Amino acid sequence: MDLTVVSYAVYLLICLGLTIWVARTLSRNGQIFLADVLHGDEKLAGAVNHLLVVGFYLVNLGFVALYLQDDSAVTNARGVFETLSRKLGVVLLVLGVMHLGNVYALNKFRRRGMTDRGQLPPVPPQGWHTAPQGHPGPQGYPGPQGPWATPAGQ
Repeated sequence: MDLTVVSYAVYLLICLGLTIWVARTLSRNGQIFLADVLHGDEKLAGAVNHLLVVGFYLVNLGFVALYLQDDSAVTNARGVFETLSRKLGVVLLVLGVMHLGNVYALNKFRRRGMTDRGQLPPVPPQGWHTAPQGHPGPQGYPGPQGPWATPAGQ
């Protein structure tokens, strides 16, 4: 049997196993993170999580398939290991970069959501604040008399 074909088969089996393991791990552990990013909407977090997993499979398996071809012929056992280590190393680096990119993007969304949540007042405004009687308001104009205005007799 040709050792190049053996290295291809081993490469595909290992890459397929790694891709499935990483996708399941990220999906299972990313669900909580996505729920936080999406303000507790569990149904939307599940849908986004599923879409991310499908995209992960498509991109990674597409890369694995494109990176399968090798112009050098493998002639001995040492060549099989060298070819596999080079190919698997590149696939693992691509997996890591994809993962870090996703975490970075989701963290940006999460931080923006936390900032947006922090800008809302805890109680809706109930009136206006005006300058005390006899003192000019902003730009010298007295503001409208709201529930926080100073009583007229003071």
